[in-house]
Amino acid sequence: MWKTTTLAAALTSLWSAHALADDAALNDLRRTVQQQQQDISTLKQQLNATADQVSQQRGGNNTTIGGYGELHYNNLDSKKEMDFHRFVLFFGHAFSDTIRFHSEVELEHSLAGDGEPGEVELEQAYIDFDLNDRHSARAGLFLVPVGIINETHEPPTFYGVERNPVESNIIPSTWWEGGGALSGELAPGLKYDAAITSGLNVPTSGANAFKVRNGRQKVAEAVAENLAYTARLRWTGLPGVELGGTLQYQDDVTQSQSAQAVSATLLEAHAVVSRGPFGLRALFATWNLDGTAPSAAGRDEQSGWYLEPSYKITPQVGVFARYSAWDNEAGNSVDSEKNQTNIGVNFWPHENVVLKADLQAQGGAASDDGFNLGVGYQF
Repeated sequence: MWKTTTLAAALTSLWSAHALADDAALNDLRRTVQQQQQDISTLKQQLNATADQVSQQRGGNNTTIGGYGELHYNNLDSKKEMDFHRFVLFFGHAFSDTIRFHSEVELEHSLAGDGEPGEVELEQAYIDFDLNDRHSARAGLFLVPVGIINETHEPPTFYGVERNPVESNIIPSTWWEGGGALSGELAPGLKYDAAITSGLNVPTSGANAFKVRNGRQKVAEAVAENLAYTARLRWTGLPGVELGGTLQYQDDVTQSQSAQAVSATLLEAHAVVSRGPFGLRALFATWNLDGTAPSAAGRDEQSGWYLEPSYKITPQVGVFARYSAWDNEAGNSVDSEKNQTNIGVNFWPHENVVLKADLQAQGGAASDDGFNLGVGYQF
């Protein structure tokens, strides 16, 4: 009997130990499976993040963000000022291989609001449609195809701290309108743009009567009694060379404010040359405003030109000289032409970052001498 009891106890102990061992093994297995599930979940997250990154790098995300900005220090006869002149963000999206959205939002002078010096502006917001391999259409708010810097004005792309005075006062850069346009290539190296857009609305009285720059409406509830028609041709058949010209016509730049319609015609021609370390920019632009009222104000003709040679000492350092002459009262009998000479240097520590310095001397009907310093970027 004792032997039987002892044997039974031994068997029971052995079974219990086996069961405990099985439970421990089962718990170990359960913990192992749970850990593997966590590892798999973590790996999936990592793979998804990597896939998203690769997709964005390949353009699969289809949405892009960019921008530019520039800080200026002006030490001139007229002012000694530090100003974050422009802070701009670009937003774009590709809906498909043939339909894209582009936009540009700008904060000028760092602070906007009642009584503040700056403005928040929508400078571009348009849809591009590819019609075929050589032609496209756009609709919305876009930069007028004219001059050199109106469409390409990011700080690393031009010499000098401030934009040249001709493409500020005669071509009122930055100049955007709302409407539609066609662009394309007529032949290898020969490109065209044609646009129908909102037009200028110049004041008809006061110190700025019929001054072109003061006619920009910026597509903010813009009066559209009269539209503007723009055509541009550009030849880029030689590497590093662009020759271009623009014609714009508007029936009435007063938008029916004046008793007599004031038609306006803009003619512009330019050359951009970049051959090795040598560079050259040259531009001429002139407005002709019909009617007795602009003639009485001396603003029936408004014209200007500039010449800017440059030289890259190294890929990172470039020097330039620019002579500009412009007159917004060229139609009067008084010598009202202004001129400005700038000499300076650009330093690019990175191709998209630039440090600038230039000396400025004005003459003729203007007098504002001194120097300018600036830093700019684009991305």
